[in-house]
Amino acid sequence: MDLGLKGLKAIVTGGTKGIGGAVAETFAREGTDVAICARSAADVEKMVAELQALGVRAIGRAVDVSDGDALQAWVRDVAAEFGGIDIVVGNVSALSMEDTEASWNLGFQIDLMHCVRMVDAAMPYLEQSKAASVVVISSVSGREVDAMSGPYGAFKAALVHYAKGLSFRYAGKGLRANAVSPGDTYYEGGVWTPMERDDPKLFAECLALSPIGRMAEPQEIANGIVFLSSPAASFINGTNLVIDGALTRGVQL
Repeated sequence: MDLGLKGLKAIVTGGTKGIGGAVAETFAREGTDVAICARSAADVEKMVAELQALGVRAIGRAVDVSDGDALQAWVRDVAAEFGGIDIVVGNVSALSMEDTEASWNLGFQIDLMHCVRMVDAAMPYLEQSKAASVVVISSVSGREVDAMSGPYGAFKAALVHYAKGLSFRYAGKGLRANAVSPGDTYYEGGVWTPMERDDPKLFAECLALSPIGRMAEPQEIANGIVFLSSPAASFINGTNLVIDGALTRGVQL
């Protein structure tokens, strides 16, 4: 299937590793120009070189997404260099789980407000695009109460509502907005690696919760994100795509 992504311009936060890195690489393989940001300048530089090697324009910057001014300046700089923005993917999370005010504030600024600020900065360019799309990365913890039911789960649920609101308000202007809720996703150096190393019993118990007996690979999540972002998904607007290998038990009506 031709996703219709060739020549479009995408911006991805947290685009150097894990799900975000797989999303950026998949866009590039589809012929999409890609801009990424992450906290580590070295990781950004390395990933940009890998994306450029795939034959597309790729740029990146080290950005703390909780710094609203810096984040929005980066979005505007990307639009100036690329000559516009067609696709926005908000992927960064603080992984805030502690029930403290500091943890709630961190989750609010990073999980939720970084998406809001990025979309706000990109909106003038998205409104000029013929293939405008926003995808925010939620989580299965946003639709079921689980071990992440503190700040992390609350703000992931808020992102689904935020995407739905965008879809309703901007559908008439040709902008689509959707959420993706991944299940447990494993990659070397990710959040599951320390548990696998330090508490293999607990890791095995978590793994056993999945009916298919394994966690997702980042590419399996990225495939859904990139499809939803693409013109091939032109009539999918305001949905929450759960990609969890049947991990969750709730029925999504």
